[in-house]
Amino acid sequence: MDQVNGSVVTEFVLLGLTQSSGMQFLLFLFFSVLYLGIILGNLFIVVTVIFDSHLHTPMYVLLANLSLIDLALSSTTVPRMISDLFSDCQIISFHNCMLQMFFIHVTGGVEMMLLIAMAYDRYTAICKPLHYLTIMNPKMCMFLVVAAWIIGVTHAVSQFVFVINLPFCGPNNVGSFYCDFPRVIKLACIDTYKLEFVVTVNSGFISMGTFFLLIISYIFILITVRRHSSKHLSKAFFTLSAHITVVLLFFLPCMFLYVWPFPTKSLDIFFAIVDFVVTPILNPAIYTLRNRDMKVAMTRLSHQLVNSREVT
Repeated sequence: MDQVNGSVVTEFVLLGLTQSSGMQFLLFLFFSVLYLGIILGNLFIVVTVIFDSHLHTPMYVLLANLSLIDLALSSTTVPRMISDLFSDCQIISFHNCMLQMFFIHVTGGVEMMLLIAMAYDRYTAICKPLHYLTIMNPKMCMFLVVAAWIIGVTHAVSQFVFVINLPFCGPNNVGSFYCDFPRVIKLACIDTYKLEFVVTVNSGFISMGTFFLLIISYIFILITVRRHSSKHLSKAFFTLSAHITVVLLFFLPCMFLYVWPFPTKSLDIFFAIVDFVVTPILNPAIYTLRNRDMKVAMTRLSHQLVNSREVT
């Protein structure tokens, strides 16, 4: 890669979360426990959906894919963030920095599209219940998942192809605990105003537009339910509240990070941690604790595991 873009920079310096040894240990325990929760929580949802035939429906297939993406998104930054806590100098190679940015935006783009697909699934189930099985058939469900991956990869590649060819010949301090397009572009040795605008549009404005589109769609669903039967409004709101909470957790930090780049250091760290740590661990809790079918399926799977151990 270095030969392709003519860079003399072979590594980038990342920002440490803290210099206090006591705080480093506390953060190590805190993020390690949370990351373990992210792994176990999201994998448990995936395993439950795979092995429980009652959950082989579009809603839960999309949920399982969302759980995989949450785990992947968190894994792009959190393991390195944890390992860097006790490092005197947080260094990341040029190649690894580029790969980290690429996979952050692949997984982020896929998650964005999956949230849109889940909103469409709920719209069909609530507003067109008689046609739900016809519209959300297995082929449509597979199409939505594949389309999410294609759009996610396209979203990442459309920015990556420009950044990988930038000349980096001077400063190499990223100014954050992970690599991302807006910050790395700033380190290039040429005027990057146009490219910064492309990144803002590609990541920021699209996130903002998608966010408002999803919120409007949920409001439309609630209005439609209210017109047909006001007594079902509370049930619909209870169902959609989980989706709305996840949308808020995912999109609000994205909008701040890409539409309003380079806030104060504390805000930048806060929004990044919300996206990479808080959202991936809260999604399993939100979708399971508020969903009777998932709770029943998890209980059933737990009993099966316990019984199988007793037999052996």
